[in-house]
Amino acid sequence: MRRAGAIATWTSAAALLLAACGSGGSAGADNTDGPVRIGVLTALSGAAAAHYADTESGVKARLAAYEAAGGKCASRGFDVIMGDDQSTPQGALTAAQRLVQQKHVYAVLPVSTYFYGAGQYAGTRAGGTPFLGGAFDGGEQWFDPKYDNLFPAMSGTDYDRAATTLGVYWKKLGGTKVAVVAYNTPSSAKAAEGAALSAEHAGLGRGYVNERIPFGSSDVGAIVLGIKKSGADVLYAPVIPETGFALATGLRRAGVEMKSILLATGYGADLLKSPPTLKVAQGVGFMTSYAPVETDTAATRAWSAALKKYGGSASGIPSFSQAVGWISADLLLHGLEKAGCTASQEELMSALRADRTWTAGGLFPKPADFADKGSYSVGGPGDCTFVSLLEGEKFVPDPAGAPACGERIPGVKVAVE
Repeated sequence: MRRAGAIATWTSAAALLLAACGSGGSAGADNTDGPVRIGVLTALSGAAAAHYADTESGVKARLAAYEAAGGKCASRGFDVIMGDDQSTPQGALTAAQRLVQQKHVYAVLPVSTYFYGAGQYAGTRAGGTPFLGGAFDGGEQWFDPKYDNLFPAMSGTDYDRAATTLGVYWKKLGGTKVAVVAYNTPSSAKAAEGAALSAEHAGLGRGYVNERIPFGSSDVGAIVLGIKKSGADVLYAPVIPETGFALATGLRRAGVEMKSILLATGYGADLLKSPPTLKVAQGVGFMTSYAPVETDTAATRAWSAALKKYGGSASGIPSFSQAVGWISADLLLHGLEKAGCTASQEELMSALRADRTWTAGGLFPKPADFADKGSYSVGGPGDCTFVSLLEGEKFVPDPAGAPACGERIPGVKVAVE
């Protein structure tokens, strides 16, 4: 999920803006009097805004639940300041600078597809400010050993590596041959290739492979035919749900019986609100790095209840952006409790770098390790992913993927031709 070229594109823009705005420091952000100032970087406008409409509610719901529970640092109080990335890398850079240099936030929670546009700035000129959030934008900043202030609350996946996770999962389902379909982007293509390598490591054959389809494509007739001819019985598609559902519909119409159709995204309340989508998504599996509420554990029951009470969720099932917002805020609260409620920014970061206990309140099956950048090859901590199947009008945890965990495959480097 790397975007080195994209980051380089914005280097000159960053330099110009920094020259205009001055230092990227956060003077005053370490003031321990009064509420903790939290910047949230997400899409409030532009093409991606609809997909991130619940980010703010996710962050605020976690903070409200913490205060209501009388959390250790609740007496500080919290001020949430939103930053709009405008659905562009340039917008992400501008918003990050505003939050750090003008609003003097204590920490930034990036929940943004375009955070890579601010990645170099975040790790260098804003290096004294903690950034804790979703590392799904593919920016090199999350893997740079020199950037000690970036902490992936979700993802943090190094797509140059492969894990045993998905191969073991498909083997349990009786899979014999894998098909992978991906967009012609580094993150999607490498995710697909990593899954194919995982399948082969588990003893499955390599069937149909197409890692070059146009982003957002729903013209999948030739792909369906290729999957059918290959004899593949499991499919992994790290694509947006619309493309994934087109594949599932096409395979069904072609009479192809698959043991698993697995999508990297799509779980959440948004899908359940759309009857047409429910019809075409039946039997499809959806991956999450966090435990879905349907696993019905103490942690997920508390999470679901809090989303209903504080997050405006009718179902208690989070959307993607709401989940990332909640989990990012939880990491900040965990860091404050470890470092001390009036800890400086550096003290907070030092505490997190040394910590091996954070599981997002039990939503992750294994704790995160922030000292090992890019420590996951698939899913989240411990190379674990949960799989939820859509059955009727609800998600049902797949027993083989509740969760599915693995380990890094030694000596394997993912490459896409």
